Amino acid sequence: MTLKKRILSLVLIDSIIVLTSIYVSNFLLLPTNNPFTLLLLVSSIVLLCSHHTFAAMYKLYKRVWQYASMNELYAIFLAVTLSVGVTAIAQILLIQDVTFRTLTITWMMHIILIGGSRFAWRMYRDTYLPHQRTGKRTLIIGAGNAGTMIARQLKQSNEGELEPVGFVDDDIHKQQLEILGVPVLGNVKEIEELVKDHDIENIVIAIPSLNQRALNEIFLECSKTKAKTQILPRIEDLMLGNVSVNHFRDVEVEDLLGREPVELDVDGIAEYITKRTILVTGAGGSIGSEVCRQVARFTPKEIILLGHGENSIYSIEMELRRNLPDLVISTEIADVQDREKIFKIMNTRQPHVVFHAAAHKHVPLMERNPEEAVKNNIIGTRNVAEAASDAKVNTFVMISTDKAVNPTSVMGATKRIAEMIIQHMDMVSKTRFVAVRFGNVLGSRGSVIPLFKDQIKSGGPVTVTDPEMVRYFMTIPEASRLVLQAGSLAQGGEVFVLDMGEPVKIVDLARNLIKLSGYTEDEIPIKFTGMRPGEKMFEELLGKDEVHAEQVYPSIYRGKTPLVNINVTFDLVERFQGMSREMLRQELLDIANFRTRELRILSVVK
Repeated sequence: MTLKKRILSLVLIDSIIVLTSIYVSNFLLLPTNNPFTLLLLVSSIVLLCSHHTFAAMYKLYKRVWQYASMNELYAIFLAVTLSVGVTAIAQILLIQDVTFRTLTITWMMHIILIGGSRFAWRMYRDTYLPHQRTGKRTLIIGAGNAGTMIARQLKQSNEGELEPVGFVDDDIHKQQLEILGVPVLGNVKEIEELVKDHDIENIVIAIPSLNQRALNEIFLECSKTKAKTQILPRIEDLMLGNVSVNHFRDVEVEDLLGREPVELDVDGIAEYITKRTILVTGAGGSIGSEVCRQVARFTPKEIILLGHGENSIYSIEMELRRNLPDLVISTEIADVQDREKIFKIMNTRQPHVVFHAAAHKHVPLMERNPEEAVKNNIIGTRNVAEAASDAKVNTFVMISTDKAVNPTSVMGATKRIAEMIIQHMDMVSKTRFVAVRFGNVLGSRGSVIPLFKDQIKSGGPVTVTDPEMVRYFMTIPEASRLVLQAGSLAQGGEVFVLDMGEPVKIVDLARNLIKLSGYTEDEIPIKFTGMRPGEKMFEELLGKDEVHAEQVYPSIYRGKTPLVNINVTFDLVERFQGMSREMLRQELLDIANFRTRELRILSVVK
């Protein structure tokens, strides 16, 4: 039905109700041989006109009555009361008489009939249509405002795929009660039993205030069942209108870190980024591109995207231009190993801040190609750092890794040596040089998540090196925020790390991802393959000699690393191409772990 036809239908129904109300009330209280008196005629015309006027004013003809609530009832009350009031005034002015008893009954019948006509469809839907539903039997976790709102929408939606069967809530005062006709069946610890007893096919977690640790605990209970587990949309998506409250999303691995993400010190970051020229190396990578997105939020004067791969640089450039058309963006296709070009770019562009994200980071590949790790991670870092110093850059932030602590791999060793270069540059340059160490970044290129997803998509098995192997994990946005925060905290020479909570077993991550993908371990098995060259059973964020107990910002620590003779590193750079791969690998590990005599002596002297 079109809006015009709908309004005309409601106007016609209301007109019949108005005339019926006033005629019946007059007939009951003022019986006469001539029912069509002047008083009745005037009252009917005034009441009819005033009703339609106030009905239009309170939008009674444009409300969706199938979702009627107390607000709609209040609007009916106001419209009817005001129209009857206007009728009483008209009787006094035009007839010099007023029939209070008649108007009172008219008012009562008016409200009952108007309200009844509007709520009849709502009552019909709530009473009869739910029995016709064939949606998946759904258990809602959380019987608060969000859970109630979800239950109402699911019950009212004929086209929905989900049928609310019950609530789960730990509040003992809600146990065994009903909300909108849906019973509160039990608490979180009883989820597995409730799913079996009530043939639940779908679970919706509806607690917006839930922290990640509590979510992890609830998901652990849900994972014991075969029901699909979903969660409310993110609050920011709801506020932006991207989704509605009943557009549930799947629980993601990022939701199960077991700790709250680090928030930014917006003022501190804005102070050194807003209206400044910012250069990001490796801008097309998973971390570098997210750094660009985060930087763009602070309206820099210009952001320079530097990278070796043209496709990835093009991709992030187009994304930023599409989302932020007023942002000034420049691109530079360059290899950080090209010293001459890097110096030329730095001196021409004159950035205020450099975020150095370009690096080789895949552990097994760098074990097989140590010379490439030297070229990119060591020589490339030295080129960018010295170019930044020469161009008088204010702040230089290098992205490192927890694998740089007591490294056992070529990748970790080259990143530790890159940290040494940064610390050396901080001592000899006016530029502030700092490094930021990450744990494993969920979803980044080379991380286990894309590998696990591909293996699950192919039918398995999911390969895990060892059942006891653990890692620290963080999200890509979280990692990028830490980079920006480090720049605002930098005094020079620090290594910043994030308090990443408890490490996560890789096998638990694999199990969660299998469950989140809608499978069981019987369908997608896990296969243990043994540790690969260069891997450690666990990672550390700071070495014993680096630890500072105090936090410099909530959940962020500053490491203190020993001073070293950088000439040992530079000597290796000069002669590495003449070495065998095994010799180069050992030399890198010796330098990174301070196992050379020159490094030990200088550490004591300094």
